[in-house]
Amino acid sequence: MITIKIYGLDQFVVGRFSRETTSQLAKLYELEEDDINFVAPENMVFHNGVEQTSWNTIIEVYAPKRASLVQEEVANFLSVSLGDYAINVIIEFYYYDEANRYVRLNKKYPRYITDENIVNTEQEYDEYDDEEEDEECECGHHHHHHHEEPSEDELYTGDIFKDFNNK
Repeated sequence: MITIKIYGLDQFVVGRFSRETTSQLAKLYELEEDDINFVAPENMVFHNGVEQTSWNTIIEVYAPKRASLVQEEVANFLSVSLGDYAINVIIEFYYYDEANRYVRLNKKYPRYITDENIVNTEQEYDEYDDEEEDEECECGHHHHHHHEEPSEDELYTGDIFKDFNNK
């Protein structure tokens, strides 16, 4: 598994960059695309008190030790690919022993959310039509829920697997 953390770029840019580079990175590393993830921490890069976003980008690549064989190619590929997004780029590689990596995958669900299987929260919410309802949970207490339309940047806290479970 390769995890690429990018500091000093807007999160949506990191998302786009991930879409543009995942297949090529998988080829370089001779891994499946499922083995490549990007992380976009909510952060700002500072130098001497001044914010550096998009001007100075710091990338940390976490990879199994054997992946160091293609480090040079990966560094060049990332630098070139980031061309339009960042002015200055620092890339640091961190290697781990695969014995120190643990994975738990839930076999009931797809491995990743994709554009094809993503849940449309708008449809989910239309059913409620802003009604209020009381639900009884397993503990026997009544919990009051008010459903309202989610805004664009709000985290969807409903059951995204609701329809999935009913099949």
